Amino acid sequence: MGASLKAKLKKDDTVMVRIGRDRGKTGKVVRILGGNSKVLVERINMVKRHQKGTGPQQPGGILEKEAALDISNVMLVCPACNKPTRVERKTLDKGRRVRACKQCGEAIDK
Repeated sequence: MGASLKAKLKKDDTVMVRIGRDRGKTGKVVRILGGNSKVLVERINMVKRHQKGTGPQQPGGILEKEAALDISNVMLVCPACNKPTRVERKTLDKGRRVRACKQCGEAIDK
């Protein structure tokens, strides 16, 4: 199950958040974490963390950073039709497999 989830989202894909306080917002996938079950999305699900200073080069303070979202709570946004969509696998005529939009049928991987 984990391998198929990773194939549906990749780094730099544009996704839309479906559930939570950031519902409806879109952003780029920064990283896929935790055995393909979590994603970090740029400027989405921001949390504040207190950090102790480690010297003059690294002062302490309150930092804001992205927290991980479950991969099931985001949907890929199709670059062709610009709508959130599910992902299907299509085999091209030369035997290469690509991700494709379920709504418009356009290939996501070029």
